[in-house]
Amino acid sequence: MTIPAQFDAKTIENKWYDYWMKNKYFHSEPDHRTPYTIVIPPPNVTGVLHMGHMLNNTIQDVLIRRARLKGFNACWVPGTDHASIATEAKVVAKLKAEGINKNDLTREEFLKHAYEWTDKYGGTILEQLKQLGCSCDWDRTKFTMDPDMSASVIKSFVDLYNKGLIYRGYRMVNWDPEAKTTLSDEEVIYEEQQGKLYFLKYKIQGSEDFLTIATTRPETIFGDTAICINPNDERFTFLKGKKAIVPICGRVIPIIEDEYVDIEFGTGCLKVTPAHDMNDKTLGEKHNLEIIDIFNEDATLNSFGLHYQGKDRFIVRSAIEKELETIGALAKTEIHLNKVGTSERTKAVIEPRLSDQWFLKMDHLVKPAIQSVLVDGDIKLHPARFNNTYAHWLNNIRDWNISRQLWWGQQIPAYFFAPDGSGGKEDFVVAESIEEALALAKEKTSNSQLQTSDLRQDVDALDTWFSSWLWPMSVFGGIMDPENEDFKYYYPTNDLVTGPDILFFWVARMIIAGYEYTGKKPFTNVYLTGLVRDKQRRKMSKSLGNSPEPLELIKKFGADGVRVGLLLSASAGNDIMFDEELCNQGKGFTNKIWNAFKLIKGWEVAETLVQPESSKVAIEWYEAKLQQTLLEIEDNFEKYRISDALMAIYKLVWDDFCSWFLEMIKPGYQQPIDSVTLAKAIEMLENNMKLLHPFMPFLTEEIWQILAERTPEKALIVSTWPQIKPFNAQLITDFENTIEVISGIRTIRKDKNIPFKDTIELKVLNNDKVSTYFDSVVTKLGNITSLEYVSDKVDGALSFRVKSNEYFIPITGNIDIAAEIEKLTTELIYTQGFLKSVQSKLANEKFVAGAPEKVLANERQKEADALSKIATLEQSLAGLK
Repeated sequence: MTIPAQFDAKTIENKWYDYWMKNKYFHSEPDHRTPYTIVIPPPNVTGVLHMGHMLNNTIQDVLIRRARLKGFNACWVPGTDHASIATEAKVVAKLKAEGINKNDLTREEFLKHAYEWTDKYGGTILEQLKQLGCSCDWDRTKFTMDPDMSASVIKSFVDLYNKGLIYRGYRMVNWDPEAKTTLSDEEVIYEEQQGKLYFLKYKIQGSEDFLTIATTRPETIFGDTAICINPNDERFTFLKGKKAIVPICGRVIPIIEDEYVDIEFGTGCLKVTPAHDMNDKTLGEKHNLEIIDIFNEDATLNSFGLHYQGKDRFIVRSAIEKELETIGALAKTEIHLNKVGTSERTKAVIEPRLSDQWFLKMDHLVKPAIQSVLVDGDIKLHPARFNNTYAHWLNNIRDWNISRQLWWGQQIPAYFFAPDGSGGKEDFVVAESIEEALALAKEKTSNSQLQTSDLRQDVDALDTWFSSWLWPMSVFGGIMDPENEDFKYYYPTNDLVTGPDILFFWVARMIIAGYEYTGKKPFTNVYLTGLVRDKQRRKMSKSLGNSPEPLELIKKFGADGVRVGLLLSASAGNDIMFDEELCNQGKGFTNKIWNAFKLIKGWEVAETLVQPESSKVAIEWYEAKLQQTLLEIEDNFEKYRISDALMAIYKLVWDDFCSWFLEMIKPGYQQPIDSVTLAKAIEMLENNMKLLHPFMPFLTEEIWQILAERTPEKALIVSTWPQIKPFNAQLITDFENTIEVISGIRTIRKDKNIPFKDTIELKVLNNDKVSTYFDSVVTKLGNITSLEYVSDKVDGALSFRVKSNEYFIPITGNIDIAAEIEKLTTELIYTQGFLKSVQSKLANEKFVAGAPEKVLANERQKEADALSKIATLEQSLAGLK
């Protein structure tokens, strides 16, 4: 066949992905082989591919493709997460654009819209991953709202409730007024924001005196139910037992005493708003204070806000400042830097809010997860520095608020009923179905007349993370049927690749769930990728306009080029300064390999031709170099240095194979190559393709399939990783010396304008007694007619030195000796002057005493280099005179 001049990435990518899919290479079923399993961090069902996904999934694909080549039964389970807050927000916005209010719909009607949305957009990101080359087992694709996945979540909730680990409580929670739902503590991001500190004057009842409090939130005065002072604060002894009047609303509130108040902080007087501050709530419970909630669910003020009712909290903050000033209740304001909690998902400022919520007790559950990672090392984080972050989170864990005021998600399986059927105070039961709930309710009430119509299921949904923490188990049916063949075969999984930003949200919780349900770890290694940033170290985002479109990058540079570009700079846990030039470098590598492949395929073979000694030597050297690199690759993969593994292969292919090996075996112009060398060259190229395949799957499969006619069973994707064999390391060391000799010859040819087509002689004074094994290679690559070892220096010759050995090239008639002497003399005088200036600096005691060691080392190196160069120049001149 005719090999195209250029590598046509798009055509080849489509061809081989279709071929791989058709032959079901990605699909895995339990068999006699050792499994190697990865579960994808499920992206949001409505998401699209971004640079973080590109990096994360390329790394996973590298691991899974390499595992296939190494003979494992590789299974990579893909899927998507229902992302309750993000998806519900998008569906609500879509409905709003169509003139539909969510509150006017029943839950069933809303869910129908939500499923239509996910059916339309849900598969987008998975289809985009295919363009990247991801070899997921698409037959196993899961969605966290699939019926079996939801059943797993519900079963887990019921199980944990029955174990006494889930409870319902009226607690202060983090309220997202934009998403109108609670958030767990971990979903709140604290940001420093500049605001104001307002000093407010509260009139003391029955007096013309005032006390002053300082607050960052003047709008919350409508919820004040006390003023608190420290009983040991002598400044406020006169306030004890008195009452204060809240400005604007005129509410009379008690002045209470508690040592909780810091005498040194603020004014020493504290306004207590139990409904809107965690610490105030604790004080309120202790002193039996009234609780007044002043906010609606969207953080507008309710009727307690009087004339501000219906207005947003921040608008009220601005307006109330003016009103307080007008009525003389504002003493002053100061600029204040404050840490403000914001929603990780919507970015809205969080409101503390009292609410009935469901919580999971974590103090008991977390212990095996701490032991496994931080004590036993059964699970390893890469890089290990994230152990500190993991330890901090888990050692300071609080109960997990798992309920969300949303409809999109698994509905909490709690069923409320009035025990006496009168509609009075409700009780509840927890069950996997309403039928089971009815049986439990009848038993609990001893009322056999209860019907399902008497039961009301909790309207809230479970936190998305409460679904995805089961992911490594639930994708294999391990919660519903722990004895099923898939679960017993594929679990625990092997490697997890994810971002450090969800180390607690997802990774730690999966570990906790794994030990709770199976007594086993869910995975062995966690590879934590860095964030993809731009050249200015800014996090990539669409709002900044600094994030390239991944599919456009693939179109421009090819999937292989983009994969290489991303991975060359992607060391575990470190942020990547992304530059399109990296992808261009990846494309350049693709072209380099393609051209090397074309060169080999373009050689004509002569069956009767005897193999040259230089080719035999070259093959032995490259086989040793390949084995050395293979050990380096294995070591890097073992340490999860994926970038370093790629760089080792990159250097092997670009430098050793393309730049040296092919030059060493290349036949003369329009000359054939011997069959033995060609067969070995193809074998070496095939080995290179195996090493490169996990990183560059499309290019390598294309070359592999053209090199020989292959049946589907012989495709590269299911071939065998090169075996590690003993090798002669001395060959590699000796060749490093040979490279210097060849470079010396090429330098003289270049400097003296001796064309490569002109043959030269080489005489060697072998003081080092180096190996002569590569002499045939030196002869070929130097175009040398004779290579002779001599016992004395050669007069009338150009020379260079490699270590202690001297190499002489006798002068031929086309070199002007007088001009050469003049040139060398000029260079010698310049170098001697340079040496003198360096030695003068080093002789200066003041300079030596004050200069950093690095600077001194640099100057000493200059001195050594100059001395060496002078010796070489003097030697060359001596040979010419």
